[in-house]
Amino acid sequence: MPARPGPANLITDVGGVMVGNAHDSAAFTGVTVIRPGARAVAAGFVAGGGPGTRETDALRADGLVDAVDAIVLSGGSVYGLAAADAVTAALGAAGQGYAMRNLPGVPLSPVVPAAVLYDLANGGDKTWGDKPPYRDLGAQALAACANTFEIGRAGAGFGARAGQDRGGLGSASIVTPDGLIVGALVAVNAFGAVRMPGTEAYWAWPYEQDNEFGGARPPADYRLDLDDWGAAKVNPAAAGRANTTIACVAVNVALSRPEAQRVARMAASGFSRAIRPVFAPFDGDVVFCLSTAAIGRDEPRPILLARLGELGAACLARAIARGVHAAGQGAETP
Repeated sequence: MPARPGPANLITDVGGVMVGNAHDSAAFTGVTVIRPGARAVAAGFVAGGGPGTRETDALRADGLVDAVDAIVLSGGSVYGLAAADAVTAALGAAGQGYAMRNLPGVPLSPVVPAAVLYDLANGGDKTWGDKPPYRDLGAQALAACANTFEIGRAGAGFGARAGQDRGGLGSASIVTPDGLIVGALVAVNAFGAVRMPGTEAYWAWPYEQDNEFGGARPPADYRLDLDDWGAAKVNPAAAGRANTTIACVAVNVALSRPEAQRVARMAASGFSRAIRPVFAPFDGDVVFCLSTAAIGRDEPRPILLARLGELGAACLARAIARGVHAAGQGAETP
């Protein structure tokens, strides 16, 4: 029996993981919050040359904190980092977070890593003065966390562009016969193209399950010009940091922080399977890995990590194509 997508084909097929989205239609931007049911081991891997992140240093294998309370993906570039402030405040008020020891009257410190993408030049009214919408959007996304959520033009992918196509929020999952569950969530705002030049086929087509992003295939006699980037954003020098793909991969297996780091690194190869070019100097690509520790495993750890990393990469490639495909089904950007 082969591995198959989970019931919802979303990251929330990994039990205990919830996702919430919020967006601002006028500003054409949004926020996505990933919330585990309990504090969870996590790691992050920064692959692009222009990242915007928060608390990724806290995820180092030799760091102090033992787990995270939530992960935030946001539009808005540096302004979007404020979304994690709202999530941190709300979780702290609810008594969730980290402390070396509990002291009366001293609040816990929620650990909320975040990554942002640059959608400031993608349309919408960004003349917000000294009141960017991201703190409010972070609070709304946290409150919306649930087992099901919208993909496409939603959350952190609401104002995204993928090359010359509309970008979006994508997700996918896989369940193996022996009980591994892996899910991916991604906001696609890439410089590179997600489709093969001159075709409707996504670069991720070999990984597609059940026509989940349209079923298009390249012609049998297709020959790739290795210097043809297809529908990538046309001018890298002018585009600056107007790019980035940010993602989270979740697994149901108990992992240490160094193991989660390895899975995040391997899963990042899913970007390369779905976007061309990728990891450019002006991309801010980031992948988080979240372990819910629902199950343990007896198989050799190197083999287990290799399986999880490969499943994560395949899920991430599918999620990228699913997000862009779903976003393209609606009306064009303002």
